[in-house]
Amino acid sequence: MASVEVTLPKWGLTMEEATLVEWKVNEGESVKEGQVLATVETDKVTNELESPVSGVVREIRVAAGTSEIKVGDVLCVIEES
Repeated sequence: MASVEVTLPKWGLTMEEATLVEWKVNEGESVKEGQVLATVETDKVTNELESPVSGVVREIRVAAGTSEIKVGDVLCVIEES
């Protein structure tokens, strides 16, 4: 099975960083493609980060409440099912 690194996407032209407000899933939990993984806040909006694949959350690399996460930083790892 392949592992997918879920990174902080660039949601706007000027977006460089964000704050991970809340995880909606836990390590070891099964997720479906499109399911909301976390709430992320930028300087302009609050967005929901969706899972790009179906699988199991193997590792959460950024704790809730962490600020100054850079675009492209790995937030979690999902093992595809």
